[in-house]
Amino acid sequence: MTDSSGLPGLNILVAGATSQAGVAAAEAFTSAGARVIAVGSDSARLELSLGHLQDVELRTCDLADFSAVLSLSNDLRVAGTNVDGLIHLVGGWRGGSGIAGQTDEDYDFLHHSVLTTLRNTSRAFAGDLARSQRGRLAIVSATAVDSPTASSASYAAVKAAAETWVRAVAQEFAAAQPDGQARAAASIVVVKALLDNKMRAESPERRFPGYTHVRDLAATLAGLFGQDAAAINGQRVYPAS
Repeated sequence: MTDSSGLPGLNILVAGATSQAGVAAAEAFTSAGARVIAVGSDSARLELSLGHLQDVELRTCDLADFSAVLSLSNDLRVAGTNVDGLIHLVGGWRGGSGIAGQTDEDYDFLHHSVLTTLRNTSRAFAGDLARSQRGRLAIVSATAVDSPTASSASYAAVKAAAETWVRAVAQEFAAAQPDGQARAAASIVVVKALLDNKMRAESPERRFPGYTHVRDLAATLAGLFGQDAAAINGQRVYPAS
């Protein structure tokens, strides 16, 4: 795996920071010397999940509200913080029984939590990432995009839309350079599903085949900052198993 130890001086915004993946990412980035802006919707959950870490600034924001995200980005710039990395971990999963069981409520939830928050954060911070010497945008997508099932149709469709959005950001990063070689990169990390220690403890008999532990996901995300931007821009990346 690419070395990610050289991250001192970088400001990494983790959106959806109170999830198990968000906590693991914050730990990986701070261990590598970066400063983390951990963003979530609930201040108490942020403090409970991430209050133990140094070099982490806790910020509450409704990421589905573009004006709120713009306010956050402006506040950070006024404070002298230019974001070098945007790690988008906001999401969730909803499924149903077949195509007829894909409800409007579930689709609206997924669109709101996955795609709207990605659109808002990427629009607000794309300029910072493009100006950074090591700007990175990363999302976590799913193998369900390649092999959708009827029961996961809404989830796979929204994830596919998120991947398309990231590739559009990648095109802008490349187009901004005279030689067309991106200096910033927008990447898609693809997993089957995520695993954490709580899940293992609750189901010790399960083997979780093909799952990616949140620590391995975090290492993959941190490793993006050590790779050549042009090589990963607009690309799907798979964590080491």
